[in-house]
Amino acid sequence: MTQSLPSTNIGLSSSYSDTASSIDTEPSTPATDNLSDDSLDEMQAPQSPQGKKRRASTLLISQDSEDARRFLGERGAATSMIQKTCCGGGCCMLQELKSKQPEHGATPLRAPESSAYLSLKINLGHLSLDSGLSGVVDMPTKTISFENLSNAPSRTHAQPQRKHTPEVLKHPPSFVTPHPPYEVFSAPLAHARELTKSGAEKRTYHFDIDVTDYPEESGDVDFVVGGAIGVCAPNSPVIVDQVFDLLGIPKFVRDKPILMKTTTGRWPTIWGDEAARELVTTRRELLTWCSDIQSYPPTKQLFRLLAEHAEDQHEKTILMYLSSAQGQAAFCDLRTGPYISIPQVLNAFPSSRPPLDHLLSVLNTLMPRFYSLSQDPTVSSERNGTDRRRIIEIAVTVHEADDYATGKRTGVGSGFLERLAQQVMQAEKEGKDPRELDLRIPMFRGLMANPLAREFVTDGPMLLIGAGVGVAPFRGFVHRRLKSANCANKVWVLQGVRDSLLDELYSGDWGVHEDKVKKVVQSRRGEGRYVQEEVRAQADLVWFIVNAVDGRVFVCGSSKGMGEGVEKALVDVAMAKGKLNHDEAKSFWEEKKNSGQYIAETW
Repeated sequence: MTQSLPSTNIGLSSSYSDTASSIDTEPSTPATDNLSDDSLDEMQAPQSPQGKKRRASTLLISQDSEDARRFLGERGAATSMIQKTCCGGGCCMLQELKSKQPEHGATPLRAPESSAYLSLKINLGHLSLDSGLSGVVDMPTKTISFENLSNAPSRTHAQPQRKHTPEVLKHPPSFVTPHPPYEVFSAPLAHARELTKSGAEKRTYHFDIDVTDYPEESGDVDFVVGGAIGVCAPNSPVIVDQVFDLLGIPKFVRDKPILMKTTTGRWPTIWGDEAARELVTTRRELLTWCSDIQSYPPTKQLFRLLAEHAEDQHEKTILMYLSSAQGQAAFCDLRTGPYISIPQVLNAFPSSRPPLDHLLSVLNTLMPRFYSLSQDPTVSSERNGTDRRRIIEIAVTVHEADDYATGKRTGVGSGFLERLAQQVMQAEKEGKDPRELDLRIPMFRGLMANPLAREFVTDGPMLLIGAGVGVAPFRGFVHRRLKSANCANKVWVLQGVRDSLLDELYSGDWGVHEDKVKKVVQSRRGEGRYVQEEVRAQADLVWFIVNAVDGRVFVCGSSKGMGEGVEKALVDVAMAKGKLNHDEAKSFWEEKKNSGQYIAETW
């Protein structure tokens, strides 16, 4: 559960006579399996302050899913037995090893003793080199291949050879198009600072991003209050080189231009058409920008591929076991247990060095990360007092997972942005101008029609409930509502933080002088309260706002802990103030959600 102290509680008198914030009319952004780094936290199932484990990330399989049939090796069997707690691998079809005791005369298995392998905590039971395995998944199809440009026949539709430089680490290749037909915009990073104090449980940074030169798009399209931008973050250069080293790919080959061909699918684009492709690129470009090597749990197809190329018979047997029906339980433990990365798996089975093109064929696509705007984007900022630039602002919390080798490892998106922020802050510490670093954030105008942006209005009472970085978009709400000097409507903010002295975001930075803020909800510093408890304490306020004409209740933050806790608290409020039973209270909030008066944006 997310601990949350409601330390910044703002009651703002405000009115604004303009119409509601315009909604982006661009094509809606397709849903993705992994839009943010929060899935990283969900997969690792850390201990909460109360000692309770978070529920592990799950993948649901429908009864008629082709994925289910592929996982289970069944052609006609129904899969309705799979419950929502299933990891997605078909645990209910587990087949045990024939012998529950070590077989006499069986060749014993010698498991690797490396720290990488031990960190996986694989339960091998009585597996031996002679154990019979069934239901082993088929070798994954190789959909990607490489050709040397010098050997490739001339093709007019292939991209021309281009110079490859360290710029590959700054901006994705042109074929990464999450916002077709527009390419990713290389936005200058104007400024960055850390919002949390030293010693905070999680680090959160604020970023000013220069979008003055963002390309114009057809239609009435713009950044809006409550919207979210997409950031195409690269994999860490350190982790990319680890994969190259573990696969035995020579350094002189990593940046050499090649002709890459695919047989089907969208990869290496993000949301392009499914079609065969031929592109001139480099291995580093593909591994840096196109394949996710640390955000998804391992698949049976990955283990099967590693087994095919394992030279050590003991490693091969373990990998085949993880790909089989007998190893289903061990596979599920890996899927739902501590977070695992591709370098960790390759280190655990060092004798396996699959070809990079075949490995890329089974990895997930590296998807954009989405971050809510933390200000009113219609407001521009002046830089150096002369050059007027348009700035958008975001806040990003760094998500970390346990790492067997380094202790902690950051998420793809938040880790990338933290590295940029640290460069800016180090330059400022040394008295240098951070702009000389020419730091860029590859981004695109992504979700300008999400629930927060769609339901924001410029009048009517509004209660904003957020924990941690979930409060960031509400700062933009306050900015917009404070534009009118004739303040008649109300905005209340309940911000949940772990420790108000360390974790409070945007203290004194809400676009209004603190002496003008009427704190209708008093701070309770140092008591370690949860924001959902404060929702119950402010039941009268909640009930007034949700039943007022044009009243709206917004909730933003992590769905695990905070989101669930606030929803339960709101149900309790409806039961207490509306004299409703539990089912009636849940239906009440469901109706408010359908009518646009209760908006929850959680991840």
